[in-house]
Amino acid sequence: MALLLSLASIALLGFFYNFGSSPVFATTEGKEVTHGSVIKLQHERTKFRLHSHEVPYGSGSGQQSVTSFPGVEDANSFWIVHAPSGTNVQQGDAIPNGSIVRLQHVRTRKWLHSHLHQSPISGNLEVSAFGGDEQSDTGDHWKLEIEGMGSVWLRDQKVRLRHVDTNAYLHSHDKKYSRIVTGQQEVCGVTKKSADNIWSAAEGVYFPVKHKD
Repeated sequence: MALLLSLASIALLGFFYNFGSSPVFATTEGKEVTHGSVIKLQHERTKFRLHSHEVPYGSGSGQQSVTSFPGVEDANSFWIVHAPSGTNVQQGDAIPNGSIVRLQHVRTRKWLHSHLHQSPISGNLEVSAFGGDEQSDTGDHWKLEIEGMGSVWLRDQKVRLRHVDTNAYLHSHDKKYSRIVTGQQEVCGVTKKSADNIWSAAEGVYFPVKHKD
């Protein structure tokens, strides 16, 4: 099921690029983020986008690095929203508060991942991109925590993503890299709640909610 969601999401994203049109931008509040949607995740305080690229960390795990990126247009900031492997979900299913999700990087096919290695700048927990279509584990699992009273994930809604294995929140801040990915912010995991671990779903290709009979 996960592979089918990936293929459908990538095909739709490719359609927009191949025909010279932009993806469907999330400018209307109150619309759901659904399984199979291709999104950019915006860091609320700095407005940078969660980002990855084929650049490995020079320390820690040596896995593919994850940063936050200042521009809106870069295609390396697109991620596909998935449920864990073996979960009976379909493209267009809404995502309730407390759900476990995985985010797959569109360009490199790797999963947003974390573990106990230290992040390179702040020494918090490293967040990397790891695995692939046929390789995923619990290090790719993130629990959705919606700010406020919301019951399902909506575009432009403030959320936190808490890593299941380490109990740390997906986090970014003003600390920037000075080499290779100059100007991009560090992304890491921290266990303490703060304004710097709040994100929202921004630009992307969103599948409409599939209403169940």
